[in-house]
Amino acid sequence: MKERYLTTFNELGLAEPILKALAEANHTTPTPIQIQAVPQVLAGRDLIGIAQTGTGKTAAFALPILQHLVTHRFRPERRSARALVLSPTRELSGQILESFRLYGKHVRPSTALAIGGVPIGRQARALANGVDVLVATPGRLVDLLENNAVRLDMVEVLVLDEADQMLDMGFIHAIRAICARLPAKRRNLFFSATMPREIEKLADSLLTDPVRVAVTPVAKTADRIEQKVFFTDRAGKPNLLVEVLSEPDLDRALVFSRTKHGADRVVKGLAGAGIAAEAIHGNKSQPQRERALAAFRQGVVKVLVATDIAARGIDVPGVSHVINYDLPNVPESYVHRIGRTARAGREGIAISLCDGEERAFLRDIERLIKITIPSVDRRGESRREGAPRLEGFRSDGPRPAREERGPRGPRSDAPRGARPFNRGPRPEGEARKDGPRHDRPHHDGPRHEGRTDGVRREGPPREGRRPPRRKAYNAAP
Repeated sequence: MKERYLTTFNELGLAEPILKALAEANHTTPTPIQIQAVPQVLAGRDLIGIAQTGTGKTAAFALPILQHLVTHRFRPERRSARALVLSPTRELSGQILESFRLYGKHVRPSTALAIGGVPIGRQARALANGVDVLVATPGRLVDLLENNAVRLDMVEVLVLDEADQMLDMGFIHAIRAICARLPAKRRNLFFSATMPREIEKLADSLLTDPVRVAVTPVAKTADRIEQKVFFTDRAGKPNLLVEVLSEPDLDRALVFSRTKHGADRVVKGLAGAGIAAEAIHGNKSQPQRERALAAFRQGVVKVLVATDIAARGIDVPGVSHVINYDLPNVPESYVHRIGRTARAGREGIAISLCDGEERAFLRDIERLIKITIPSVDRRGESRREGAPRLEGFRSDGPRPAREERGPRGPRSDAPRGARPFNRGPRPEGEARKDGPRHDRPHHDGPRHEGRTDGVRREGPPREGRRPPRRKAYNAAP
């Protein structure tokens, strides 16, 4: 079956309830990854699907799963699931579940979401009667398994979305623990925008005779994204970010920071410049993350600052700009980050602020995507006269040099070890209360035998044992 012969979803062989839901959602033409993947999954093959982000990978596995549920209808057993979808982040898991509900509007499958940050008891109750589709993050699913709240021996289809990150070392132990509970006879579907060779070998060990579908070169960025790099000093990033966010054609911007605390500092700095922004990262509670994301989707807040937790879980059609305040140290993350814009055929702009410490990261990114990103040199602007300084707002780079951190506090003139740190010199004429250390009285007597007045008794030292070292103190007069 060739790609040019498939121009509508009707030609994919989907059931009428699914086609009706697709028409109501204004989905008329399948994307290349859907054209190639859906027939293979419907034929019962294991599959590795590789396509650049924003090309409809979720529908590529959701549609055949819904088709399977329509043609093989039966009620799932208690605490079981027929289809299991694993994803790396809570936000992405929530979006996958919404896609199942959208495309299965007239199929009405029973669904459940198992993610961290919310009470586990509520999720266990949702699984008590069994579900058709379970979407989960690995950590929370392992918790449910350990509490006997779910069983996986009835799973017919396993999906790993963003498989390159899911099979990374941070998830591999949870993935293996989950796969050990799955039945041997099942279908396995791996989807991702990037698939490094070593990760692909690991995926092959979990798949059975998989078919590989790659509609674009691995790690290729979207063609409609205009990419640009600003070379700047680390101290010049705050003002340059404010300048970019002040452009009149900016609708909504997603700003990426390398660390959680760095994201909070960027939000604080933008607030000082009069720009409202929200932060989303792993230290935020799930309700906080949901409120920030909802405000960003509704346009209440036009700037969302995030870590890489949002690089694979944000699907907001109105994102016009993606700004890398800190370049990622993993080059594949760059592809996922800028893929948050120019989605569904739209255009977008990706701007990266690169200081001297991040030049190596930029070279790795350009080597991966096989293009040279156009650059503009804005170095030295932070030292120009009249350039405003935004307090509490800096990049997550190495610690500043000594001259950039300001003068030291007053130092003590006392000999080393004579006074505690940060005390300063002892006032003139003040003597130690108990004299020099080597002149202090040493306790040689028995240990507090018969002592009633707080005074140590003197006596011969103990034989065969070194006297214990105790802090000397003067007896009361």
